[in-house]
Amino acid sequence: MGIKYDPTTGLPSNDNTDYNTLLEMWRDEKKKREKAEDEINKLKAELAREKEDRQYDNLVHKQELERHLKLDGSGR
Repeated sequence: MGIKYDPTTGLPSNDNTDYNTLLEMWRDEKKKREKAEDEINKLKAELAREKEDRQYDNLVHKQELERHLKLDGSGR
């Protein structure tokens, strides 16, 4: 078993080139996944805040409606 040469460059090749390539690909994918997971957590938090805001708005509107109905004397 002699030295392996890269057919494209003609330079000596490392036997672990495939391993190193796969390792780099794995690291890149891990970074992308972590970034996506972080973004998902931010979106979930934003969604939760929006839901709370809507619930509060609905409660306030309901109370205002009830107050106006009492003032009008329609008393349903």
